[in-house]
Amino acid sequence: MLKLYNTLSRKKEVFRPQRVKKVNIFVCGPTVYDFSHLGHARTYIVFDVIARYLRQKEYKVFYLQNITDIDDRIIDRAKKEKILWKDLSRKFEREYFKDMRSLNINSVTKYARATDHIKEIISQVKRLLKKGFAYKIEDGIYYDISRFKDYGKLSKRTVLMAEDAISRIDEAKEKKNRGDFCLWKFSRKEDPKWKSSWNWGRPGWHIEDTAITENYFGPQYDIHGGGRDLIFPHHEAEIAQMEAISGKKPLVKYWLHTGFLTVKGVKMAKSLGNFITIRDFLKRHSARILRLSVIKNHYRSPVDYNEKEIERVKKQLAKIDEFLDKLDTIKRLKKKKVKKGNVRALISKTQKEFEKAMDDDFNTPKALASIFTLVTKGNKFVDKNEITPTDARDILKLLKKIDKVFNFIFLKKAKKERVPKDILKLVTEREKCRLKKNWEKADEIRQKIKKMGYWVKDTPKGPKIKKL
Repeated sequence: MLKLYNTLSRKKEVFRPQRVKKVNIFVCGPTVYDFSHLGHARTYIVFDVIARYLRQKEYKVFYLQNITDIDDRIIDRAKKEKILWKDLSRKFEREYFKDMRSLNINSVTKYARATDHIKEIISQVKRLLKKGFAYKIEDGIYYDISRFKDYGKLSKRTVLMAEDAISRIDEAKEKKNRGDFCLWKFSRKEDPKWKSSWNWGRPGWHIEDTAITENYFGPQYDIHGGGRDLIFPHHEAEIAQMEAISGKKPLVKYWLHTGFLTVKGVKMAKSLGNFITIRDFLKRHSARILRLSVIKNHYRSPVDYNEKEIERVKKQLAKIDEFLDKLDTIKRLKKKKVKKGNVRALISKTQKEFEKAMDDDFNTPKALASIFTLVTKGNKFVDKNEITPTDARDILKLLKKIDKVFNFIFLKKAKKERVPKDILKLVTEREKCRLKKNWEKADEIRQKIKKMGYWVKDTPKGPKIKKL
């Protein structure tokens, strides 16, 4: 039975979507004015895993993500670079998609640009005005948070506590309440603008999300995801907008939020300049490493980025790869006499533990623990000659099934590095010494190889060379 931790109720709840075996998910996408960083990567990898797991459980998943392609930051940067705002936003939208492809995040059903939904945005603003939840002042149309009695129910803030979250676009002296937020900003001459019945303008930040989700899902849907920092005011505003328009509660049945990714205890953010872009990370490390480093932490937990942890992840991947190589060798054998081992029980137990962990609010650390237990015990079975070719194929089959969710085990598995010719020459020379039982000379060559950064392991099938 799948259970999710719901930010709205602050407890785990049994997952029951609105329609049997159909799930609508919306996750806040990027504001395309710069390259995406590892904080973004964490959120998008998490929801990629969640969507994949729901599909594996035979849910028909519609995963929707917005692209904020009109925003103060886009306009300001375009002016500085002396290019059109649309050229800037399209450039970084393309870069975002490149990053997602690099990380093999392909679970999103639909990407929806804000500027492709201006008609829907204007429709929502009109209805909020008509229902008395919005008002017009000199620089735009604003939402009156005092009119929505449930304002603050997601973040557990009162209307008075909302006064400390004002973005630049929401700064206006004429507002009724300091916490009121902009729905439609009247444009200055040089700004991008769209025609409406009130004035030429552009959308506020929060309204694009509800306009997009209403268009694809209607007034209510199953899961809304995003970073923890979006709970207030962004997600709170979404609830206020859509529930005021429709009169239906709740807008979203399950709210899921990822924990912060920090650097030395400080949240990774573009505004703080302490971020590492996805593209820069991938210049030094593989996508497999990034996916595993995200998955090994529970999605709600805060994570502090450091290179030492990345090195630990590399070692964990190497351990898995070594086991996969052993299985690959065994499965190719036509016949293999083995001792009777309990491999079948290990396979069954791993599958059950994986599903149990994932059903418990997508507990990926526990799910991963089941994989590493499989590797550790599987290696012991190999050493004791207790794995048949059929066993090897079945373990690989299970790992491939798990990897349809996690997508790091077999993801563009790193090619084995070619061993330099001079090392191979020394290994051959050492083998000749061993055949002649010249152990002293053979050991001398081994030490020479070691100093050159390689280790030789003697096996019944011949020497194996490993880079130190």
